[in-house]
Order: sequence, then structure tokens, then C-alpha cells
Amino acid sequence: MRAVLWIVGIAGGALLLLGLLLEAARWLVIIGGIALVAVAVLGFLQGRRAARRQPPGRR
Repeated sequence: MRAVLWIVGIAGGALLLLGLLLEAARWLVIIGGIALVAVAVLGFLQGRRAARRQPPGRR
């Protein structure tokens, strides 16, 4: 009986840790997506700013 309790306890702990890791991974994916969009927008804005600085004859 004691072995069954240990197995159930370990399985429950493993499922709990797996759930926490999956939740953390989901938030990391969301944060990473937001960061990727922010980098793309900033890169686009910097490119436009650099294009405006060039003299008109160099285009």
C-alpha cells in the first residue's frame, strides 16, 4: 500500500510540474511573439528614417 501511495504522489508531483512548465512555456511564447513584433516595427521605422536622411540624388 505504501508503494502505491508513493507512485501516486510522484505521478501527481510530476503532473503538477509539467503543468507549471507548460504554462510558463505558453507565456514565454506570447512574450517572444510580442518582442518579435516590436523588433520588426522598430526595424521598419529605422529603415524609413535612414531612407529619409539620404540626399534625393542617391536613390
